[in-house]
Amino acid sequence: MSATVSHASRADVAAAHRVVIKIGSSSLTGADGHLDVEALRRLVDVVADRRAAGKQVVLVTSGAIAAGIGPLGLAGRPKDLATAQATASVGQGLLVARYAEAFAAHDLRVGQVLLTVEDTVRRGHYRNAQRTLETLLDLGAVPIVNENDTVATHEIRFGDNDRLAALVSHLVRADGMILLTDVDGLYDAPPARPGARRIPEVRSLAEVADVEVTARGSSVGTGGMVTKLESVRIATSSGVPVVLTRADQVRAALAGEDVGTFFAVTGKRASRHRLWIGYAARARGRLVLDEGAVTAVQGGRASLLPAGITAVEGDFDAGDVVELAAPDGRVVARGIVAFDAPELPQLLGRSTHALRDALGEGYDREVVHRDDLVLVRTRRPARV
Repeated sequence: MSATVSHASRADVAAAHRVVIKIGSSSLTGADGHLDVEALRRLVDVVADRRAAGKQVVLVTSGAIAAGIGPLGLAGRPKDLATAQATASVGQGLLVARYAEAFAAHDLRVGQVLLTVEDTVRRGHYRNAQRTLETLLDLGAVPIVNENDTVATHEIRFGDNDRLAALVSHLVRADGMILLTDVDGLYDAPPARPGARRIPEVRSLAEVADVEVTARGSSVGTGGMVTKLESVRIATSSGVPVVLTRADQVRAALAGEDVGTFFAVTGKRASRHRLWIGYAARARGRLVLDEGAVTAVQGGRASLLPAGITAVEGDFDAGDVVELAAPDGRVVARGIVAFDAPELPQLLGRSTHALRDALGEGYDREVVHRDDLVLVRTRRPARV
């Protein structure tokens, strides 16, 4: 996705018709490990006021495992998968019941949507999730989205709800996203360090590439600032402005006030098809390109032809998403491949004319058509 100069401001988030709000476990859980019902109600009051103003809100909430810790008498967040899943099973029911009760006080209904990675990486599931969320909004309900921790495994999961929130923003074509956490924004150093200052606005993540951030959040959460910046990258590169702030500042953030850190959009809004290719789908393999093909692909107007491929990695089928890598290993794009992996080695480095003569019609087509190809931004990660 090509870069663009952004003139977005906090006012765009304030005016957004549809906004995704993500709240983390640390903001919903008291020191005793129990769900903080008053904190949940304060958030619901803000969302209800937003709804009363004619706006739509999708709420991505953590807290299922944290909510189950107290009722099960556990000392802290479970370390093993089976106990974590059981705790989530107990906590999820409690969590959504509290949301339903709090929203009912404002005469609003909620709809629970539990997602797994498979619901975004598989195209059919992705479309089903999108339709469900859109229908809930059309019916006037507030979607309450969470990862389905009761069935997610360590190997196949989002890992935190920050990335999930960015993908949900894409699914519902949100006009803005609010990330709520236990710190009041991104700082130019660890917030506890004397002299650390809040960064009020970021126009490009390259501006904060050298900022020192922590890799882990609170004891009851799974994310940290690293995952939040990754969520910001996914959202802003596809046209969704983001405000990162503390949970008690959500009303001010939605009003466009100078709280937290505002992240401007860095890319144009793309179709759901391209967003799925670029961010949601799991890559099943990799094609290594020569320098000429890299230049052509990055130009944004060329399909990938067999002549530009030097190596094939992985076991994939036609219709799967694969990574396109430069000779040095940098991933420069992702796309839907038109051939099965075993078919490609005989095609490598050969022109479409030569393939037509040698193998017949059908083998002279693009390996990845430009309509099914999405560029990947290379970036220097923030310092951990």
